[in-house]
Amino acid sequence: MNILLAEDSTLLREGLAGLLRAAGHEVTTVADADALVRAVPGAGAGGRRPDLIVSDVRMPPTMTDDGLGAVHRLRETARQDGSGLPVLMLSQYVAAAYLDDLLDHGGFGYLLKERVADVDDFLATVETVAAGGTVVDPDVVKTLLSSRRTGIADLTDREREVLERMAAGDSNTQIGQRLFLSPGAVSKHVANVFMKLGMTPTDENRRVRAVLVWLRHTGR
Repeated sequence: MNILLAEDSTLLREGLAGLLRAAGHEVTTVADADALVRAVPGAGAGGRRPDLIVSDVRMPPTMTDDGLGAVHRLRETARQDGSGLPVLMLSQYVAAAYLDDLLDHGGFGYLLKERVADVDDFLATVETVAAGGTVVDPDVVKTLLSSRRTGIADLTDREREVLERMAAGDSNTQIGQRLFLSPGAVSKHVANVFMKLGMTPTDENRRVRAVLVWLRHTGR
């Protein structure tokens, strides 16, 4: 199998590449999300499309969910071409962005990195996902179900950014400065966050409660 491995940690990247090659697979490695996109035919490069992408979620350039976002774009391109692109995501935490869409089309896996220590299970997951199956870490499932109950999954990317800044202790003024938003825009996003998390204007300590929901969701 031809596998494209995207991982910014040199030690983990080389370890996984060695493991996959020992299992008989051909492995190409990249170290950031931009290189991942460029390495896939139809998204910036010629040549053979990989049979499977194995990618970290959190990667350069921003060290947020760049890997997950890149995979989402690549899968969308493959879908438009009428072909599939199996992907196995690895992470130390659970990122819910794009997951509903990614899970809908098979050939997708999401494992926490601690599971990779079980070599046999990891290699079995590689084979399952490459064949079009779906494998999701039990802890990822728990977090996704929790996010749906709390309303986090309903937040837009900008609303999530605003809530994350709230969790960091920023005032509305500081959020506007950091995200280059007007005071009115910040107030609108904050109000949307409260509404989607099920908090009414009469609820006390809405800001604190919203931050607690976010911290539970991200495991911080």
